[in-house]
Amino acid sequence: MVLADLGRKITNALRSLNNATIINKEVLDSMLKEICTALLEADVNIKLVKQLRENVRSVIDFDEMAAGLNKRRMIQSAVFKELIKLVDPGVKAWQPTKGKPNIIMFVGLQGSGKTTTCSKLAYYYLKKGWKTCLVCADTFRAGAFDQLKQNATKARIPFYGSYTEVDPVVIAQEGVDKFKNENFEIIIVDTSGRHKQEDSLFEEMLQVSNATNPDNIIFVMDASIGQACEAQARAFKDKVDVGAVIVTKLDGHAKGGGALSAVAATQSPIIFIGTGEHIDDFEPFKVKPFVSKLLGMGDIEGLIDKVNELKLDDNEELIEKLKHGLDDVDISTS
Repeated sequence: MVLADLGRKITNALRSLNNATIINKEVLDSMLKEICTALLEADVNIKLVKQLRENVRSVIDFDEMAAGLNKRRMIQSAVFKELIKLVDPGVKAWQPTKGKPNIIMFVGLQGSGKTTTCSKLAYYYLKKGWKTCLVCADTFRAGAFDQLKQNATKARIPFYGSYTEVDPVVIAQEGVDKFKNENFEIIIVDTSGRHKQEDSLFEEMLQVSNATNPDNIIFVMDASIGQACEAQARAFKDKVDVGAVIVTKLDGHAKGGGALSAVAATQSPIIFIGTGEHIDDFEPFKVKPFVSKLLGMGDIEGLIDKVNELKLDDNEELIEKLKHGLDDVDISTS
């Protein structure tokens, strides 16, 4: 995963503090220079990088620092907090409600991985015990319905689409009505994409949105465009009520850090990230665990989720130990 390169560079910069005999302003500036260079190489916007540097400097005041304080720990903590701010939009994402139809509409440019991501999200909720389905209202791209149909069939997810109907609004409305009547809880509607932000795309999105009245509109974005994500996210947000963002292709692009920070700058919550081509290469985006994992500190929350998925009868004690970060956890299968 290319993001790991960014994590490694930042971690190495933080570790340089351990090699310094005296922690002073020169050591701090040298470390910050390394971190800022790594962030710029990951296509993080220069204004955001400068802000991070200034914020860390403002917290670490060597003249005012009391004797006996652990300067290394304080600097590391300040950097960690600023990295969290960098990818945290500060907005809570919408959550579906059990026992009722939750309509989720997907929008995005062609090539962003939108159709694949629809299937990934449906599969994610299916694994969590939700009654899930897919509606293909993408009549623009040849093969869109075939792709969704193939993904849905493989994952055993009910789907709706048409080879003959050319009006995406009609398909969307028919599909949503059908699955509502069948008491589905998660109804995911895939819409047409374009190669660029055209008026016709936005007009179609609005029509589908008005017809289906979605509870949440998710914008799917390709991480490879880096900080250009910000302008794209704002353009879609201005036209339709985008409630959340999913960033795809984070596994293969050096600009992933730039993409994540750019989306956060639009105050749009990132809810999932795509990390590969397989249907389960998909994970919820949680800011603190993500930054912890990036810096090689592990993802305790992610590990707890994995343990819960195993449905072990006696995993309560294990989960408690994981939460408290104990080292004596034995996950042997004896």
